[in-house]
Amino acid sequence: MTISSLPAARIPLPTEAAGLRWGVVGPGGIANGMARAMRGWSQQKIVAVGSRSQERADAYASRYGIERAYDSYEAVAEDPEVDIVYISTTHNHHHGPALAAIAAGKPVLIEKAFTLNAQQAREIRDAAQAAGVLVVEAMWPRFGARYDIVRQLLADGAIGDVIGVQADHSQALTHVPRLMDIHAAGGAMLDLGIYPVSFASFVLGKPGTVSAVGVLGETGVDESVAIHLTDHENARAVASLTTTLLCRGTVAATILGTEGRIELDATSFYAPGPVRLVKSDGTRIEAPTGVVAAGDGLAYEAAHMATLVRDGATDSPLMPLEETVSVMETMDEVRRQIGLVYPEER
Repeated sequence: MTISSLPAARIPLPTEAAGLRWGVVGPGGIANGMARAMRGWSQQKIVAVGSRSQERADAYASRYGIERAYDSYEAVAEDPEVDIVYISTTHNHHHGPALAAIAAGKPVLIEKAFTLNAQQAREIRDAAQAAGVLVVEAMWPRFGARYDIVRQLLADGAIGDVIGVQADHSQALTHVPRLMDIHAAGGAMLDLGIYPVSFASFVLGKPGTVSAVGVLGETGVDESVAIHLTDHENARAVASLTTTLLCRGTVAATILGTEGRIELDATSFYAPGPVRLVKSDGTRIEAPTGVVAAGDGLAYEAAHMATLVRDGATDSPLMPLEETVSVMETMDEVRRQIGLVYPEER
């Protein structure tokens, strides 16, 4: 297939989506990023925040000019002025607030990893489907321009038959107490490994076979994991994925095909950045993917949710809830093979 340029992204700027009134559950680091992204690149507005600590809720509200701060997660879902709930607590505290928001009839955007395990993910899916409520995993690269270009290249057969996926997400994060705490569902898999596993799912779909090895640290968390996924619908394709919190890795992803490859690197493969197409004859075509940079890319998922709510949708075509459950099932199998069990599961 001859190609002289990359396709244009079909994703509108997040500033174009109509605004919703958001309630934030869990005012941590990613919630700070979301607040900044919303303020800079969208019409979305956070009107309430809930934390188990009134002091933390008040501090977040003061920082971003938020009207109401609560000392519980449930109060956010119960707030009649909240249109949609964003859950950004640690993974082991996604399940309860998500069910509370669904029960209140509020659409929910839930940070990745979606839940502690696949059983919790299935319970949220079932509750959402029974109630007809929109629930989406906040796998933010899915909603931006970069992945849309990749989506088009794959659909157009730009690299021929897909043969493999290689992806690494490794960061030096042993200095972050939460990530070294097994009681907070710390470790590499749920915080870092979710990105390459989800990327492989994005390209190849659900694997039939999962093979994993890993190293558990002194605190019980997984420090390093290597994963191989095979037996997808495309029987020839293999995914090779790595993650560790002990050191910085390439944080890059490559899709291999019979006629070339697609490369995502620069700062990280999941953030806004360039897409590079390398053909088998050596032709290289690279293009940036829009004006929104770094963490401000979080605004795309907020805008996507606002559009879905406007349209009365109960699922996202870019991050379907069934795929989220499938990804969590893959993560469960990886954890089973490396012997990682969280205290809540014992």
